[in-house]
Amino acid sequence: MTHRDTTDSVRARLLQAALDCFLADDYHQVSTRRIAEQANANVAMIRYYFGNKEGLYEEMIRDTLAPLLSVLDGPMLNSVTGFTEFLQLYYQTMAEHPAFPKLILKVLALNQGPGRRFIQQLLERGRTQGAHKLAALKASGHLSADLDPDIVRMSFVSLAMTPMLLKTIFENQMERTMDADFLQQLAAFNGHLLAAGLSGAGKTMTGAA
Repeated sequence: MTHRDTTDSVRARLLQAALDCFLADDYHQVSTRRIAEQANANVAMIRYYFGNKEGLYEEMIRDTLAPLLSVLDGPMLNSVTGFTEFLQLYYQTMAEHPAFPKLILKVLALNQGPGRRFIQQLLERGRTQGAHKLAALKASGHLSADLDPDIVRMSFVSLAMTPMLLKTIFENQMERTMDADFLQQLAAFNGHLLAAGLSGAGKTMTGAA
C-alpha cells in the first residue's frame, strides 16, 4: 500500500465518520475528537485535510452530494427524459443516507450556522445551471417558451425531496417498504409526470389566459 493510498483512506474514513456523527447529533454536539476516534485517525488529520470542523462539515456535504452535483455539468438534464434518470439517482443517493435530507432541511431552517452559506451556494448553483438547461430546452423547441423556471424548479424539488423527507411516514401509511424497486418505479412515474407537465404547460397556460 502506497502513502497516497493510506492518506486517501484516512480522508475517506474521516468523511464517513463525520457523516455518521452529524446525522446522529446536532453540529455543536459533535467534537472533532469524536469524529477522529470513530474514523480510527489522529484528530490532527482533520486540520490537515479540512482546516477545521466546519471545513470537514462542508466537505462531508459536498462529498455526499457529489453524484448529484456532477449532473449539473453533464448531459443528463439536456432532455426532459433525463428527469427520470436524475430522480433515480437522487432517490438512490438519499436512500443510502436516509437522514441526510432532514439534515439539509435543518441547516437551511436556521438563520445562521455552519454549512448554511455553503448549502445556499450549492442551491444557487443548481438554480442557475437548471435555468440554463431549461433555456436550452426552450430554444430547441422541446419546451414552451412560456414556462416559468421558478415553477419548474419548485415542482422538480418537490417531487425529489418530499418522498425522502417523509419516507418513514409514507412507509407506515402504506405498510410497505420504499425499497430500491419501489423508488425506481416512483422515479419513473414522477419523471413521466414532470415531463408530461412540461410538455403541456405552455398549452395549459395559454388556455387559462
